[in-house]
Formats: sequence, structure tokens, C-alpha cells
Amino acid sequence: MTLSPDQITQFEDQGYLVVPGALSPDRLSQIHHEYSRLLDRLYAGWEAEGRVSPGAALDFWGKLSAAYAAGCDWFQPMDCSLPGGEITATTPMHFGQAAFDMITDPHLLDIVEALIGPEITSNPIQHIRIKPPQPQVRADEARAHVTTTDWHQDRGVTLPEADETPMITVWLAITEVTDESAPLQVIPRAHRQGLIEHCGWAQTGIPKALVPSAHAVPLPCPAGAAVIFHPLTPHASRPNTSNQYRWSFDIRYNRTGHPTGRSQFPSFVARSRARPDQVLTDADTWREMWQTARSRLAATDHIPIHRWNTTSPVCA
Repeated sequence: MTLSPDQITQFEDQGYLVVPGALSPDRLSQIHHEYSRLLDRLYAGWEAEGRVSPGAALDFWGKLSAAYAAGCDWFQPMDCSLPGGEITATTPMHFGQAAFDMITDPHLLDIVEALIGPEITSNPIQHIRIKPPQPQVRADEARAHVTTTDWHQDRGVTLPEADETPMITVWLAITEVTDESAPLQVIPRAHRQGLIEHCGWAQTGIPKALVPSAHAVPLPCPAGAAVIFHPLTPHASRPNTSNQYRWSFDIRYNRTGHPTGRSQFPSFVARSRARPDQVLTDADTWREMWQTARSRLAATDHIPIHRWNTTSPVCA
């Protein structure tokens, strides 16, 4: 799969692009299978501890709901990253074969190559997002990966070292995203205005006064679609007012040889026409890179993941 000249023009002009069918049904099935097995193991552990009711009759979504209601955290154990806050030697994370195959999917890399060139690094700023129906979300839930995501730019949640890095975000719909199930919304053409000031609240975000949200465009899409956007495109997610979970991944790629914006986390070369010998092809090595980073970061002082605080008048 590659992009047409019209699609490339739309991305450059509007700052975003929706590409249906970016992930094949087989790839989606592999992801579902891997994460279902992971949740089964997690749930069995919570069940053994007496924290959740027996789950033999529950499917994937039922186990997610029961675990969340019981205060059992499935987000971090499923996430393909370490958290931005405290990291310990046992902080859970998930780096499996299906996740690696998704990130290195040749169809996705063809799309990325059309936008940033053939020397592609898998950027370590990447997350799973599984959003319950909003009535199930606890009132104190602030994690953008679980509840509503505030307006932000992806360049705004990196460190300044990556401000000139050619980079794109690829947001992947694992389930269908309807108008009700927390679709992404973007502000077309706003990437041309540069970096907007953010505030370091519980979610790092843009103050409402600085967001021209009247121009926001929601982006419902089928399962397997990719929403691709420029790192300066303001975006957010609506509340999930449906009765279904919304599952997505957001992953990033940057041009190899440029700072990732989160250098304390490991990146890898996903494609190289010039140096194909540098391409990582082994999921076990990917997992080991993150395990090594976890051990190192657990033994050091916390490293901030963005540049913002709440002292600016616009954050009041």
C-alpha cells in the first residue's frame, strides 16, 4: 500500500489523512489474539488474589470491564511503553510479536515512507488506548489512554530536542470507531501555525482559550484504518458515549538519525533502503531493549517527558 499524490497533498495541506485498510484483517486478528491471551493471564492472577469474580464466562470486553470496576489496572500491563512518571524494576509493559509485527507492517511503512522518506525509525512514544464506555470510567480517571484525551500536539509532548525532527503519528483503529465511540478530532491546517503553548496538568494539553475547537473535525473510521497526522496538528478524542469499548494504538515514526524526543526510551530502525542491515527484525530483541531501559531508569532520577509546567498565566 502506498499513498497517491492527492493523499500526500491532503496530508501536507490539512495536516492529517485517514487511510482505510492500513491493517489487514489477519493483522487485526493477531493483535486481538495476543492481547486476549495477555488479559486472560492478568485476569487469572487477579482472580487468584480474590480481586475479581471468576471470569470463565466473560469475554475479552467483559474481563476488561470487571477488572476496571475492581480497580485492577490492565492499561500499563498492556501498554507498549513505560510510563511518564515513576518507573520501577517491575513496572509492567507488553512487547509481543503481534505488536512488533504491527509496528513493522510493510503496508504501514510504505505509507510512512511516502511522507518522511525511506530511512524510518520506530519512535518510542507509542501507546495502546482502550477506552471504556464513559459511564464505566471512574470520576478520578485522568489517563488520556483510558478516558477523554485533551487537546494537544504530539510535538508538544516531546522534549525540545525533537522540534526539528521529521516525524508523523500513525493512529491505528483496532475496533470500529463511530461518531459515538470516542473518535479522534483534529483541527485542519492548524499545523501551519507552529507549536502552541501546553500546560503540564494531569494530561499535558493546550488551554481551551488557545484551541480553535469550533473548526474541529471528527474522524470516525473502520477497524484497520490509520489516521496519520503531522506532529503539530492539534487533536483530541471525544468522550466514548457508545456502549462499546474503543481500542486503538498510536505509534510514531521519525526519520532515522534525528532525535526522537524521548531518548531515554529505546527506538529502532524499522526500514532502511540505504542500510538494510540496521533494520530490527526480531521482537525478542525489541522486548529486551525495553527491559534494559526499565532497569536503567528505575535506578536513576526521573527524566521529564515534556517541557511544560503550569506556571504560565494561560494555565490558570
